Amino acid sequence: MNAMDSSRKQIVRDLYAAYLDDRKDIVGAMLTEDFTFSSPRDDHIDRAAYFERCWPKEPFFRGIEIEFLAVDRDEAVVRYRAEKRDGASFANMESLRFHGEKIASVEVYFGRNL
Repeated sequence: MNAMDSSRKQIVRDLYAAYLDDRKDIVGAMLTEDFTFSSPRDDHIDRAAYFERCWPKEPFFRGIEIEFLAVDRDEAVVRYRAEKRDGASFANMESLRFHGEKIASVEVYFGRNL
């Protein structure tokens, strides 16, 4: 693994830690200005819509555990398990694309409820 891959792995870990800590300000600094987000519910939405739709008004998660993380050049793939504050949990996979040291896009593939 080269230094760039290692740096990008840390960026991904920091992204999920910031989400867990409800630190929208930190995540905002991690994203490119032309960032896009896609999921089965959101088709290629822009940065503003991402923060509006995907960031809960109240803390939502109790924990996020990264189970798999791989980086190849400008792409990272991560599988994680998330536990919500109500005790429910689910697993998802995401593909993150980088532009330099910032995240340019995220594509979420919903997994199953656990």
